[in-house]
Amino acid sequence: MCVLPDHIIVSLRENGILRIDGYSDASLTPNGYDLRIAELRTADGAQHKEGDARVPAGTFFHVSTIESVGLPSDICAQLWLRTTWIRKGVLGSFGKIDAGFQGTLTLGAFNASDEDIIIPIGERFCQMVFETLHSPAEKTYAERSGNYQGQKGITLSPITTQER
Repeated sequence: MCVLPDHIIVSLRENGILRIDGYSDASLTPNGYDLRIAELRTADGAQHKEGDARVPAGTFFHVSTIESVGLPSDICAQLWLRTTWIRKGVLGSFGKIDAGFQGTLTLGAFNASDEDIIIPIGERFCQMVFETLHSPAEKTYAERSGNYQGQKGITLSPITTQER
């Protein structure tokens, strides 16, 4: 397993092997790519698609990404909350994006601070760190479960076959 550096990410994207729709050069990092917020929804159902979102103290919230990603069968990705948000009291645990996944990402987080936090829509929220697999997956995400394959926007329950 190997973490991909910036120039390899760019090359794989330019050659159509790795897909990042909505790509921005400003989001490329030395060893990953920062995903930006397209939409934010708080636990009370308040939805924000532009401007600034106010997340009250002690509130769980979801974001979806501007970027839609498509990973080949031999690359997965880790997701890490940007330290900018950690320093403001946001907690999140995101996991991995499986080889073969395609779509936007839905991420859950919690404002653990004692104060409301303002989160601008369009802001970089988490870093996607790409890793190569030792060999291509025998069956990709779409073939194993694919519950969220092709998702767009905040998706809180698995996508059914009819929604695809």
